[in-house]
Amino acid sequence: MKAAIIGYGKMGREIERILRERGHEVRLIVDQANVGELDAAHLAGVDVALEFTTPATAYDNIRTCLECGVAVVSGTTGWTDRLAELQDLCRKRGGAMFYASNYCLGVNLMFRLNRQLAALVGRVGGGYSVRIEEVHHTQKKDAPSGTAITLAEGIIENLPGKSGWVNYAPGIEHTTNRVEHSKDTPADCIEIRSVREGMVPGIHTVTYESEDDRLELCHEIKNRRTLAQGAVVAAEFLCGKRGVYGMDDLLK
Repeated sequence: MKAAIIGYGKMGREIERILRERGHEVRLIVDQANVGELDAAHLAGVDVALEFTTPATAYDNIRTCLECGVAVVSGTTGWTDRLAELQDLCRKRGGAMFYASNYCLGVNLMFRLNRQLAALVGRVGGGYSVRIEEVHHTQKKDAPSGTAITLAEGIIENLPGKSGWVNYAPGIEHTTNRVEHSKDTPADCIEIRSVREGMVPGIHTVTYESEDDRLELCHEIKNRRTLAQGAVVAAEFLCGKRGVYGMDDLLK
């Protein structure tokens, strides 16, 4: 597999290591210093691009790949209000695109358990409230995390009475659906609390609590390697295919 890496931060470097370990060729690396090289000429001969950049640049990066006929795997979060546009473009052009908010296998198992748990809580009642907390390193550029949003969406789809989510993120400037105080969370919304500290790769916790007990579903990523490996496996899966895919397709 001949690959391009778009975004050469810590994640991009880990992806490069795993690509080479698995016998793949890295044809192109694009970062801020050479962003102009993300074009048809430099992408020629590339089978798949792995895009892990920023919310401000992801859309244009992915669009360029699709327009150049290159399959693309993306894990950038914080921009997915426009994801459907690129998925439509991919289908129209007969291209290939794989998107996931988190490439860790354990997290994707958590997504499935989260949906099942929400449905069960909805059936039994019991006066449970639900909230989500996500903890990440201080360099993370978006809040809440894409993983937390996916968890919230899974709950909303399966738990009666919840129709949206809000973000309580003390001290974080760039947030979506922000509330200034936890008490401001509407009854029909799930509160996602965002915390940024140290070099934490990612901790996500879903908590159901009643007056009598508390139930928690938690996942902690120990290092970025698990994310990078999942992205490379997704690229191997996508190579040679057409269409729009996600982790559910990979895990079937």
